[in-house]
This record gives sequence, C-alpha cells and structure tokens, in this order.
Amino acid sequence: MPRDTILGGGILAALAFAATAATAQDCENRGQLDAQYCDADGDLVADAPADESALRNPDTLVFAYTPVEDPAIYEDIWTPFIDHLEEVTGKDVQFFAVQSNSAEVEAMRSGRLHIAGFSTGPTPFAVNLAGAVPFAIMGGDDGRFGYTLQVYTQADSDIEEMPDLAGKRVAHTSPTSNSGNQAPRALFPDLGVVPDEDYEVTYSGSHDQSMLGVVAGDYDAAPVASEVVERMAERGLYDPEEVRIIWESDPFPTTSYAYAHDLAPELKESIEEAFFSFDFEGTALGEEFAGVSKFIPITYEEQWAVIRQIQSANGVEYTPEGLAAE
Repeated sequence: MPRDTILGGGILAALAFAATAATAQDCENRGQLDAQYCDADGDLVADAPADESALRNPDTLVFAYTPVEDPAIYEDIWTPFIDHLEEVTGKDVQFFAVQSNSAEVEAMRSGRLHIAGFSTGPTPFAVNLAGAVPFAIMGGDDGRFGYTLQVYTQADSDIEEMPDLAGKRVAHTSPTSNSGNQAPRALFPDLGVVPDEDYEVTYSGSHDQSMLGVVAGDYDAAPVASEVVERMAERGLYDPEEVRIIWESDPFPTTSYAYAHDLAPELKESIEEAFFSFDFEGTALGEEFAGVSKFIPITYEEQWAVIRQIQSANGVEYTPEGLAAE
C-alpha cells in the first residue's frame, strides 16, 4: 500500500471526525467511546463488531510507531520486529511513518492502520476515537516498565527549583502529550509554578525539539520524557553535560501497542503472539530501547488509569476537537 494512499485525507479527516447514526451500533454502554463503538463488557475499549462480516483479516498489515524526529531511522530500527511479525502472522507488513499523533489516530480510525504504537498522552484519543485496543508495552525482564517526566534546563542556568520557572521561556511539546504538557499542567501547580500563568507555554512540537531547544538556549527549560532524551543522548544528539534536571516525576506508562478493534480474533491472537515472542536481544530495536527486553501484556483500563486522571484534571475530552487541537 503506497504511503500516499495511507496518508490521503488523513490529517484533514482528523480535524472533522463525524460518527453518524447509520454507523453507530445499538449499545447499552459506550462510556467515552465515539458513537461508532460499543463497550458492552465495560473494559473501556471498543468491543469487536457483533456482525462477523464486519471483522477484517487483511493480507497486508500496516504498522506505525509514534511520531519521531527522524522516521527513516526508526523504520530501520523496527525492521527486525516487522520481519518477526510477518513470520508469525503469515502476513505482509508495511511500516507507516506517521507525521503527527492526529494522523496516526485518523489512520486507524479510517481502517488504513492495523497495529500501532501510540504515545502515552494520545493513547486515550486512539482508544476513544479510533477503536484502538492497547495490549502491550515495552518492559524489562523483571516486568517493570515506564518513564518519567524530567524538567531540564541549561547546566549554567540560574534555575534551581521549579518556582524559578516563573517568567522563563518554557517549552511544552504538544497539547495531547502526557509528559510534555498534560502532566506538567496537572502537577506543576503543587510544585509552585502554574503553566500559562507563571510562564507562557511555547509548544515545540516534540520532545526532541524541546530538548534541542534547551541545549541551544532557545528555551530556558522544558518538561520532557526521560526515555526520549536518554535515546537522544545515546545517539549523540546532545551532550548531557550541557544540561541538568531540576525535577523528576514518578514513572508513567510508555508507548502503548494496540491493534484495531475490528480485526479478526485469530489475527489478534497471532499479533499478540508475535509481540510477546519477540526477542529484543541483539536487534536494532533492543539497542535503541536500552533496558528493554520484551513486550509485556497490559490493559488500557489498568495501566492508563493515572493518565486518564491527569487528563481529567486538565479538562481533556476525547473528542475530535480535542485531537485537532494537538
């Protein structure tokens, strides 16, 4: 499937989602899900279609990883896993380099994307607007996973504590990002500084750009995801000696891996088998994600509870308008 076919109309459609009565199912419980989905079992994710003829089992699976600064590098990094996914599922698999969280959510909603890694903050939008069903997360041999929100400034900055951010140039990443925006807005007031009141929020577009902006002096500080900036340092994209951390949060869940709710049950099973049987050791994926050795089973209901709490505190609604704002 050509990349332009996957992208066609995606970003524009993400700005104007509309579920019609014709597509909405008769449903006793929907929760926050879009009108075209149902959650009869109450697990907060979309149920598979009741009509078996609506289940999909495509010959080619499209896989996407969350938007990154250099998609070409990550396509190479994901190649060993994609080869394994093809072997286990018996399907051709194509990597889809997404340009934004909105485009990624819209691609799954429209049926052009079957499996995806969604960033922490956008995951609830993918669940509620696109019928994504998170089932896995990267973790270590001990079953632990997660990342932290870290606030960086220049090594020689006069910023020593969080209240010192008042009046400074502080970069957030994007509105839907958990560690780059939602968590700071929920957590920083208790630390003595209120975003958009004590300092003007500037959106950089990504964790990479926030960090590079701090290094370059374009921003005085920035809240970023630890896992992203650690990988940047490992690739030599910045010198850790040029920056320092002034605050760090407790751990949050990392990228969720999800499949579309309407895939055939046997296909979902083989996709899960591929994830949970993949060996990171000796692969480019294992080298990129230091400390990770396997995919761990998770549920959106349990592991994303803290994220939903943060977003609720910020008044986030899982609507097309909320996603379009990203």
